[in-house]
Amino acid sequence: MTITLKDPQGADGMRVAGRLASEVLDYLTPFVVPGVTTNELDKLAHDYMVQVQGTIPAPLNYQPPGYSPYPKSICTSINHQVCHGIPNEKALKKGDIVNIDITVIKDGWHGDTSRMFMVGDVSIAAKRLCHATYEAMWHGIAQVKPGARLGDIGWAIQKFA
Repeated sequence: MTITLKDPQGADGMRVAGRLASEVLDYLTPFVVPGVTTNELDKLAHDYMVQVQGTIPAPLNYQPPGYSPYPKSICTSINHQVCHGIPNEKALKKGDIVNIDITVIKDGWHGDTSRMFMVGDVSIAAKRLCHATYEAMWHGIAQVKPGARLGDIGWAIQKFA
């Protein structure tokens, strides 16, 4: 696989898009509480992206060949769901862990990030899982440098986990 190096303008575009995606997660944080539905979180995120940031929610209507279009602006995965769950009317409850995945497009550049949230008081096992995955992420990030390969990052995460 060929790696295309970005010029300074491209790097800035990616940096801006990444920051905007992170800001959506910051905006959603106080709303991730027992009783809220992931549909409500999707609507909040969609309105913030489109009306406040002027970004495009990348997942909305994304359609790989042979699949139906993705119907929402964010991905929400609750508890044992691995990734890319579709927001729905099921309310979050105390003890849930939920991953919210945000991808925005700004000026043609994608910013993609996610964050794990603990809803109310969670079990010790859920806390351990969230903290261990967070620490594993930082072990991977520590490997990011010129010349590093994706496998180097993955190995650092796997070794820690």
